[in-house]
Amino acid sequence: MSVITHDFGADKRRTTRRFRKLLSLDALHEANVEANPLPYLERASERIFQLEKVVFEAVLASRPAPGETPSGETVTIDADEYRRLRAALAILESAHPLVNGTEDKDT
Repeated sequence: MSVITHDFGADKRRTTRRFRKLLSLDALHEANVEANPLPYLERASERIFQLEKVVFEAVLASRPAPGETPSGETVTIDADEYRRLRAALAILESAHPLVNGTEDKDT
């Protein structure tokens, strides 16, 4: 005797539900996502663009501007805070080439 497996559309529903959750939509949108996904894909594309923009701006803000000279001011921060800031900067710099679609970190 063999068993015929059928998911009755469960995979499609799981995919739709995951997409809806990634867009932070409530359950009422699930049927709309399945029926007409284009506006939701456009919304996702806009969110991706905004995230790319934030990563790009954060990396630029971490680098000195061309021709900028050090101000000479001294700022004292805790060693743990400095390590956290360095770790955050390392994450941003490693994400920047991935977001840009390049492997060169100087772009």
